[in-house]
Amino acid sequence: MSAHRSLEGQVAVVTGAARGVGELLARKLSARGARIALVGLEPEVLKEVSERLRTDSDHWHADVTDHEAMARVAREVEQRFGRVDIVVANAGVASGGPFADSDPAAWRRVIEVNLVGGAVTARAFLPALTQSCGYFLQIASLAAITPAPMMSAYCASKSGVEAFAYCLRAEVGYKGVKVGVGYLSWTDTDMVRGADQDEVMRELRGRLPWPANRTYPLGPAVDRIVAGIERRSPHVYAQWWLRGMQGMRGYLPGIIATVGQREMKRFEPRLAGVSKGLVGAGGAADEQGRSERH
Repeated sequence: MSAHRSLEGQVAVVTGAARGVGELLARKLSARGARIALVGLEPEVLKEVSERLRTDSDHWHADVTDHEAMARVAREVEQRFGRVDIVVANAGVASGGPFADSDPAAWRRVIEVNLVGGAVTARAFLPALTQSCGYFLQIASLAAITPAPMMSAYCASKSGVEAFAYCLRAEVGYKGVKVGVGYLSWTDTDMVRGADQDEVMRELRGRLPWPANRTYPLGPAVDRIVAGIERRSPHVYAQWWLRGMQGMRGYLPGIIATVGQREMKRFEPRLAGVSKGLVGAGGAADEQGRSERH
């Protein structure tokens, strides 16, 4: 296990920093002395977050899927703080429901924000991280470890970012850049609360086996992410039991296929009413941001 590094004076970039994991992560990194660059789609909210931090901080309004915008942000962050030591690709959205009935635009947007957005963020900040021998943490999910019915876009995107991060690690490790993958189960955020507003999705999740059937508090999850950042860990687990899931990966698709078919048959009469759009406040902010740009 890697030794903890002091975060005092280090510069950390957090995407999706307006709320949830990103917002609390920014606060906890700041409490440990890191200077913080917040990136997201809601400048007013980001400004409020920035003003509450105890260390030097600033915020940037940008869509993580926009190459030019993120390249500009990377330049400006480096000009503002002089360096970049840590980048956390946290921005993410989710949608649920049966794939056959899903909204194609919402389904594609989940892939764009979660997978393409993580890659665009890495591309923008890699030059600075190479200079500082820094750390890139890609936030993935339990959804990268196990498939799940009604979550095809989210699972595909999180499996994708996990694979991307593994590839990137192999490419840039010799330059001194560390790459980590962060895994979270259902954690008490706007995204999860938004998904739970749909009765079918909430019931389906409740039928998952323990410990995947419960929602975990945000604070301890983010504390574990901060500890992973301090160690520059290759794998960061926001809930203790996720580490054990890695050894079961080979069995999960077959189990989920069997159990999932049974559950989908049970819920079929009610599937037509499942929400098809992006969930939670972050999803709403993403949709509003896109409508304003167009």
